[in-house]
Amino acid sequence: MNLRLIGIGAGVLVILSLPLAGAIAGPDFAGLDDGKGGGLFSTLGLSQPRTSPAEPPVRPESAVGRERPGPAEQPRTDSRCGPELSAPYGVEAQTCVLVSEGRTWGRSYYRNTSGRALDVVLTTMGPAGRTVQIRCEVGEGDEPGLCETPREDSVGDPEGYSAVAEFAVPDDEGKLLLRSGSNSPAPGDG
Repeated sequence: MNLRLIGIGAGVLVILSLPLAGAIAGPDFAGLDDGKGGGLFSTLGLSQPRTSPAEPPVRPESAVGRERPGPAEQPRTDSRCGPELSAPYGVEAQTCVLVSEGRTWGRSYYRNTSGRALDVVLTTMGPAGRTVQIRCEVGEGDEPGLCETPREDSVGDPEGYSAVAEFAVPDDEGKLLLRSGSNSPAPGDG
């Protein structure tokens, strides 16, 4: 056998075994290991050191059963969306009105396969003539994106809000390619 090949193989085995050896030995946080345990079970939270010699050890089953803090619960967001639309020019969009925690806003999801950059003007209209409008640049490419108006305090019934997104060519032409609204089609509007 070739001694060089054997040496390389042994080196690879040593390198691959180091993470496993570290996990079994347990962490030593800058020399803070007191020698009373550690190892893989401690690293995984399956055992705890005793606080006094008279106290019985904690069984791993009880340590696993404890509740661990998780991510904070997110507030509920209600949405009312119009149909998914596509234009022959390569633009697909769906526009929604969203409501959460007393705030309302508009959002338009889109995909631009037209091969050129576009502009979208998203308008959210609410009761008593309240209107919020934003202009978003839509880059060329097939990646999905979204445009969203700022969140405003809700006034009146959430059903009184609507949103409209208009996708157009940004140069002097200003050619409208697609208009997408949050209104749901009425039954029988085929």
